[in-house]
Amino acid sequence: MPHISLKSILGKRSETTSLLQEWNYAIQCDLAITDAQGNLLFGTSTIGKAEEASIAIEDEIAGRVYSNNMAAPIAGVLTILLKKEAERKKLGSEVLNLYQELNVIYNFSEKLANTIEPDAIAQQTLQQAMHSIPALGGVLVLWNEETRSLEIPAKAGEALFDEEQLRAHFSVLLRISQSGQSQILSDLDILRKNNMIQPAVHTLAYASMKVKQRTMGAIILAHTAVDYFTAAHLKLLVTLALQSSTAIESALLYEKNLREVKEREEAILRIHEITKKFVPSEFIRSLGKETLADVKLGDKVEKIVTVLFTDIRDFTSLSENMTPGENFNFVSSFNKRLGPIIRKHHGFINQYLGDSIMALFPRHPYDALQAAMHMQEAINELNKERQQAGLPLIKAGIGMHTGPLIMGITGDEHRLDAATISDTVNTAARIESLTKHYQSGVLLSSSTFYHLPDTGKFHFRNLGQVLLKGKSNQLNIIECISADDPHAPLWRSLLPHFEEGVLCFEQSQFDRAATLFKIIIQKNPNDQVASILLQKATHYLHHGTPANWNGAIELMQK
Repeated sequence: MPHISLKSILGKRSETTSLLQEWNYAIQCDLAITDAQGNLLFGTSTIGKAEEASIAIEDEIAGRVYSNNMAAPIAGVLTILLKKEAERKKLGSEVLNLYQELNVIYNFSEKLANTIEPDAIAQQTLQQAMHSIPALGGVLVLWNEETRSLEIPAKAGEALFDEEQLRAHFSVLLRISQSGQSQILSDLDILRKNNMIQPAVHTLAYASMKVKQRTMGAIILAHTAVDYFTAAHLKLLVTLALQSSTAIESALLYEKNLREVKEREEAILRIHEITKKFVPSEFIRSLGKETLADVKLGDKVEKIVTVLFTDIRDFTSLSENMTPGENFNFVSSFNKRLGPIIRKHHGFINQYLGDSIMALFPRHPYDALQAAMHMQEAINELNKERQQAGLPLIKAGIGMHTGPLIMGITGDEHRLDAATISDTVNTAARIESLTKHYQSGVLLSSSTFYHLPDTGKFHFRNLGQVLLKGKSNQLNIIECISADDPHAPLWRSLLPHFEEGVLCFEQSQFDRAATLFKIIIQKNPNDQVASILLQKATHYLHHGTPANWNGAIELMQK
């Protein structure tokens, strides 16, 4: 109970003083009242023989009453009044303390509401605790269930705790926390024994931080004075601990959710990156979609594209001398060299077909031609390496054709596939197969040739009309070599003879055609196309042409 002075109820204007004056006048009684120090508070000090009675609260003398015959009753009344005043003031003090505590809690709640980082919440909590409860030092500790270790996200005041030893002996604190009790600790021998606190510390206030009956940590305040902390201190500390526990748990959950969202996003990005390697992003974008997840069965688009096929010559013979593993490594190495060249020239690989590649060039046929010539250069570089390793050299034929093509998603609801459907694809594949027949590196259709700019980087010659197996329309086939090819000057100087020879061949002038092709072969024995046309012209000259001859070479094999 708070200390109350007798003077507080015997002031000049107090009701108690007025009542005493009236009562004293009514009964004509001599009366004097003094405080504990003997100072006169009421009546006169000139009382002769008088009775004396003490006014006491909780064994503490607050004053005395002197009267000739009424000292005891008056002292009793004043004692009651003094106790009432003490109780009133005590209640007022409790109300004030409660208001201050509520104000602290409200302000603290607002701070927590504006913070979403667990460490920041821990710092704010300990700062508020140190401000509201004047301890000399404090720490906030959290148990990490995943790592089974102690974390100390906040510390304040004097260095009364050894953080390293707290972490090393967290089981000691864990035993305290498992009791679930927030308490004032005075028996600190086990903490001192493990050097967890400084020797000068004599009292701790320990408040468990709980969420749903689970202890997640504690706020610990320290002081060097004995029995320093009070029950009121502990009550406020427990309130702060409970508030911060919920806030930290929410913040940790928020961080976990963000982490999981980020991990999901990264996983989706990885999936997208992987799927792009199986289904080219250019294919997806051609359908007007951003990702593979956006496409659906039946999505399609028709475009004019250049389709390019490349194939390793005599791959069957090569593979017979290799183990399956060597075979796989060889094909992988081949594709690894050519794939980047296709992408560099704005194309994309639609399919890897074992030793063959099918690529699409949606922008311009010139992209496909540039890619084809650089692919041949890459194969030449590969052959230099194979020659040094004592391996057989390889050759590859490249054929291309430009025309309409449908790209779309086909299959069923359980299995989708990115498909290209068009006669353009079949024609390009057949043109590539002609490279084996003509022993030529790069062949293209006239529909591709007519779209090419005259850059001077490449030389072309018309090989005439061919009729492929299964086709009703003739194709005009063009051969291309690079202007940088060592044989280019001789090849170009003989071009007039070659063009005249092809024209004579198509007009059934086989004698003249054979003469021209012989001239070419004499000057360039490596011209395989001229040799093939010479054989055809000689055969037709001696055996006649097939029925319905129209100048086209009919090829019965794919």
